[in-house]
Amino acid sequence: QVQLVESGGGLVQAGGSLTLSCAVSGGTFSAYAMGWFRQAPGKEREFVAAISRGGYTAYVDSVKDRFIISRDNAKNTVYLQMNKVKPEDTAVYYCNARQTTLADMKVPAGLWGQGTQVTVSS
Repeated sequence: QVQLVESGGGLVQAGGSLTLSCAVSGGTFSAYAMGWFRQAPGKEREFVAAISRGGYTAYVDSVKDRFIISRDNAKNTVYLQMNKVKPEDTAVYYCNARQTTLADMKVPAGLWGQGTQVTVSS
């Protein structure tokens, strides 16, 4: 059974940085495209970033030039480096895994972690 476990969330000041990690076990990590979604209170789960099996990336416009998604296939881990964070980045961040194309990763489906809270103070 594939399991995704996020870590790295917490409280950060606006303008600061934070790096989230998602460790995957129980499956062939390199076979999955990986992504990050977020959900703020009262809002729907939103696509943030994705990385294909080959390392191609995609981002929602609101985080382009601020967030960087990366993967380490040797460690079965995907990362989300969050720079210049803003209060509107406050949400629970979920790791996502799917055996699909990069474009399809923008749709919330597939395997999920339990989520990690990120709170940005102004």
